Amino acid sequence: MPKTGNQMRELFLDYFRRQGHQVVASSSVVPKDDPSLLFTNAGMVQFKNCFLGQDKRDYVRAATCQKCFRVSGKHNDLENVGRTPRHHTFFEMLGNFSFGDYFKPDAVRFAWELLTQGYGLDPERLWVSVHEKDDDAALLWEKEVGVRPGRIVRLGDKDNFWAMGDTGPCGPCSEIHIDQGPDAGCGEAGCAVGCDCDRFLELWNLVFMQYDRDVSGKMTPLPKPSIDTGMGLERITATVQGKLSNYDSDIFQPILHRAAELAGTSYGAGPESDVSLRVIADHARACAILVGDGVLPSNEGRGYVLRRILRRAARHGRKLGLQKPFLHLVAQTVIDQMGGAYPNLLESRPFVDKVIVSEEERFGETLDTGLKLLTDALAEARAKGQSTLGGEVAFKLYDTYGFPLDLTQTILEEEGFGGVDEAAFQAAMQEQKTRSRAAWKGSGEEGISPALAALRAQGVKTAFTGYDGLEGRSPVLLLLVEGQEAQAIGVGQVAEVVTAQTPFYGETGGQVGDVGQITGPHGKARVLDTQRPGGELIVHQVEVIEGVIAQGEELTLTVDGQARGAIAANHTATHLLHAALRQRLGEHVKQAGSLVSPERLRFDFSHFQAMTPEDIRAVERSVNAGIRQNIALDTQVMDLNEAMQSGAMALFEERYGDRVRLVCIPGVSKELCGGTHAGRTGDIGLFKIVGESSVAAGVRRVEALTGGAALEAVLAQEDELARAAAALKGARSEVADKAQKLTQALKEREREVEALKTRLAGAGSRDLLADAVEIAGVKVLAARVEADNPKALRELSDSLRDRIGSGIVVLGAEGEGKALLLALVTKDLVGRFHAGNLVKVLAPLVGGGGGGRPDLAQAGGQNPAALDQALAQVPELVAAQAQGAK
Repeated sequence: MPKTGNQMRELFLDYFRRQGHQVVASSSVVPKDDPSLLFTNAGMVQFKNCFLGQDKRDYVRAATCQKCFRVSGKHNDLENVGRTPRHHTFFEMLGNFSFGDYFKPDAVRFAWELLTQGYGLDPERLWVSVHEKDDDAALLWEKEVGVRPGRIVRLGDKDNFWAMGDTGPCGPCSEIHIDQGPDAGCGEAGCAVGCDCDRFLELWNLVFMQYDRDVSGKMTPLPKPSIDTGMGLERITATVQGKLSNYDSDIFQPILHRAAELAGTSYGAGPESDVSLRVIADHARACAILVGDGVLPSNEGRGYVLRRILRRAARHGRKLGLQKPFLHLVAQTVIDQMGGAYPNLLESRPFVDKVIVSEEERFGETLDTGLKLLTDALAEARAKGQSTLGGEVAFKLYDTYGFPLDLTQTILEEEGFGGVDEAAFQAAMQEQKTRSRAAWKGSGEEGISPALAALRAQGVKTAFTGYDGLEGRSPVLLLLVEGQEAQAIGVGQVAEVVTAQTPFYGETGGQVGDVGQITGPHGKARVLDTQRPGGELIVHQVEVIEGVIAQGEELTLTVDGQARGAIAANHTATHLLHAALRQRLGEHVKQAGSLVSPERLRFDFSHFQAMTPEDIRAVERSVNAGIRQNIALDTQVMDLNEAMQSGAMALFEERYGDRVRLVCIPGVSKELCGGTHAGRTGDIGLFKIVGESSVAAGVRRVEALTGGAALEAVLAQEDELARAAAALKGARSEVADKAQKLTQALKEREREVEALKTRLAGAGSRDLLADAVEIAGVKVLAARVEADNPKALRELSDSLRDRIGSGIVVLGAEGEGKALLLALVTKDLVGRFHAGNLVKVLAPLVGGGGGGRPDLAQAGGQNPAALDQALAQVPELVAAQAQGAK
């Protein structure tokens, strides 16, 4: 019986575990250590520094099933997703890696053995490609594996050479392909491995990293060549299950059937509906994974990509008749399917549901708003005599409201327009991409000095001793001045100091670095900050205040106890705050960022509306209740799996090792956390929220104070209340009542002013109607008025229509140096008179063009001086229409 996708994943990892590989959990789709990437797009991303020699792990062989996301590139055009058998946004990449351990012989053997013996593929259907100059690989496939020479194909750099960048590690690669038969191919006589059709399908790419390329292009053999391989889980699963399309495998089928069930159809009912179902299935997987890894919809960066694919899925749902939010329900099936492999999805289930349904609802609102914008834009175009819609407007509909270009074009055809200015649309699209690239700052660590990189590459780690005390002794391992290694530093110099161990906490996880002092045999320095610039090195940023500090000296390191105590209190308060927010607002609340400093704390969390004053008070009461209970914290170090099984919460942005630190406030909170904390909750003293705001779509921020700072904030509020009472001439207990009465009095005055304005406007329209004449038994008003834009002209015409009852109104105005015309025919006269035909005749008189419906039409022109002449023609035109109607 064909293996399931979940079994295929496990079989891969189990095989390489038996070959001595460390099975490493997938990293987030948000790359932590690579500022150059928007998303994790390959299995090797989390090992990049290992390949570059900048990171040394406890293992030299690894295997992963990595969550990957791609929305651009040769094989990942978003518009092709759903229309081909193998285009996806999210996919899982199976990979095995060697960091200077085994090389080509083992890599080739492992791949062939797993494919033929583990997955049971017929060797006679398999083909191999190698780089045209890689004789070693070709010989291995033939002599060691037994592949016939006729099935080994040599290809050039384009197909079979891989590089990490313009410079750095690179090398030839070898790909394993499967012949799916002539029916899957293009039918061309020259069809072979390397053809773009589906007959010879690439399954597995083995990259042999054996060179280091410099800026001149010269390639030098690496002293320790490495292996990086990648195979798509979706593709190998479909192949083993005998399917020509990934969507026909068991990975996608339950998701497709759930989407079809919601739409009241079935997969296979029709080509177009099948495309929409495939888009929904793919995008539901992507949305669940992205949101589960902490990405939220927004208008830039990763959030913008998520918003685009979510709205694309929603549009395809509407094509299937799904008017209400549905994608969140499909995403629940995704979580059912994938939760076993990625437990964070199960934990994040309520959060994923909330984020997706909120964005769907928002899209529904923007779709309606977008339709209104399009209607107004079309009216404006008609008024200007234009037959096409500006590309900028079409792009705004696409970018802001999620309208695909083809939807806009369909509406234009229905309204009798010629189409969209596509050149201007594409120009706006390119400009947006340029802005997006400029705005995106990347993520993860920035570059570090070569000296620090060298230490890290040697596997040097700074042992943190600050959980147990605020003072310690350690030798100096490295001194840096402006990134350059120094042997000694003197008075007034600012430098970086690395020691073998330290009680100073390096900034990470939102907690700022410690400050304090270091003292050597011949000098003393003030520690201004402490950082962790990647890896497990802790770097003290210091200023020498006395004598000299030299490399190799034994230092005494002393943390500022007062600052550390305030930081610890604020950090423990964030754990109480997190628990209180989840209790009050719901389990969808997840930490999305934080800042813990001696002065204050800031806590960002997932939530979709502002906290009410009642919410804020309830959270404050809950946190302060925890403080008054003076609960002793329980901190343990344990295996990650054990911690997660105990119910611990993990954070989106953190990458955890096999051993983790669990901070428990019994009865309240249990979180994985490497920060420093108070011994008891009572050490916090007092907790006060001083701010609540939005930082992004779906993310709220609470700012708060603790201890003495919180007390000062409360006293400041008391002083402010006293000043307000004095200004209102009352007691502090009367402030709210007096302010409310004052506000009501102001509102009454505002209503009186608005009423006067309305009466004046009504009088104005009545004055205009006094100029109406009767033609063929019909009231006709042709007047020049004050209105500086088409919208103002429409509003005035609405007022006149209500007052005239039955008749024809033609108005002219000058706005921004141009002529504006509007013709209105009341509904009872539409059969006899046509507003659009009136405007068609009048518009050329003012140097323009236009038209419209029988009851309402607008036009514009370049010659406002001719307005009076045009309006003078109205009686004659109405009389002509009346005569023609007889």
